[in-house]
Amino acid sequence: MLTELKELFGVWIAAVTAAIHVIAARIMPQRRIALVETEAGRFTVHMVSARKGPALRPFTFELVQDRPHPALTADWQAALRGSCIDIIIRPDHVLFRAIDFPKQAADFLEGMVRAQIDRLTPWVAGDALFGTTPPVPLSNERIAVTLAATSKQIVQPLLALAADWRAASVAGLVEMPEAETAAAPIKLFERMLSGAAGGALDVARLLRMSLLCTGLAAAASLLISVYLDSEYAAQQQELQQQISQRRAALRINRSDGTAETLLAKRKQSSPSSVMVLEAISRVLPDTTYVTELHVEGDKMQVAGLTQDAPSLIKLIEQSPQFARATFFAPTTRSQNDPGERFHIEAHITPYFGSGS
Repeated sequence: MLTELKELFGVWIAAVTAAIHVIAARIMPQRRIALVETEAGRFTVHMVSARKGPALRPFTFELVQDRPHPALTADWQAALRGSCIDIIIRPDHVLFRAIDFPKQAADFLEGMVRAQIDRLTPWVAGDALFGTTPPVPLSNERIAVTLAATSKQIVQPLLALAADWRAASVAGLVEMPEAETAAAPIKLFERMLSGAAGGALDVARLLRMSLLCTGLAAAASLLISVYLDSEYAAQQQELQQQISQRRAALRINRSDGTAETLLAKRKQSSPSSVMVLEAISRVLPDTTYVTELHVEGDKMQVAGLTQDAPSLIKLIEQSPQFARATFFAPTTRSQNDPGERFHIEAHITPYFGSGS
C-alpha cells in the first residue's frame, strides 16, 4: 500500500509539474531552437522561432569530449539561455516497431507501452526513451501505433550540454524513416531544465515542500484542536460538579424538604395523561373529536377531526396548561371525513394543581 501511494504521489507531482510548465510556456513564450545531428558527432543549431531579437544564422560544431568545437558565439550562447531545445535524433539511433493494442487502451497507451518496453526493445523501461505515433484504428476493434525507442546513453551528452547552456527545456524528436507523408515527428522525451529567465525552477521540489508544509500545518492544527477539546472537557466537567454541589446544597437548605412535601410538589408539577385529557377537553370546541392523544415528558400530541384546524392552535395557546402549539403533520381532508384531520403538538406547563 505504501509503495502504491508513493507511485500515485509521484504521478500526481509529475502531472502538476507538467501542467505548470505548460501554463508558464503559454504566458511567457520561449525561443525554440533545433539541435540536429547531421553526421556522426557533428551537430547544427538553428533557430525555429525567436521570442525577440534578430534571428541567428545556423551554427555547426562537433562534439569533442562532450564539448562543442568550435565554441558557440556569444550571440548563440545568449539565444540558447532560457530557450526550448528540440534535439532531432537520427533515425539510425532509434528502434522502430509496429504494435497494436485493444481499442479501449487508447486512453492509457503510454502506461501499457512502458509495461512492455523490456519485451519490445533491448532496454528496460528505466534505460529507454520512447514515444509512439497517434493510434490508428483497425477493423477488429484494435488500434495500431508505431513505437520509437532509443537508449538514454545516446542523448545523455546532449542533455548535459543543454543544461550547461541553461536552456529552459529540452525535447527529443525523431522523424519516421521512409514516411510516405510528412508525418509529425515522434517525441521520445521532454525535460524541464530551468525557468525562462535561466534560473533553476524545480517545480516538483516546490510542490513537495508545499505539501509537506501543508501536512505539518494540518498536524499542528489537529494537535491544538485535541488539546483545546481536552481543556474544554475538563472545564465542562468541573462546571458540572459545581452545579451538582450547588443543587445538593439548595436541597439541604430547604425548610420544606420533607418527603411528603417533595412528593406533593412532584405530583403537582408532573402532568398526567388524565389531567392532560381533561385540560384539552376544556380547550377544544364541541365540534372537534379527538382520536389520538400521546403524552411524553413535557410534550403532548393530539390528533382528530375538526371543522377549522387552524383555529385550534389559538385555542390551545390561550390555555395556561399548554404553550408553543404547532402542527407536527399536514392537515388533510378526505371525501368520507366529516371534517379536517389535524395533528397538533404542544408543550405542557409543569403545574396542574391548585397548590393547596
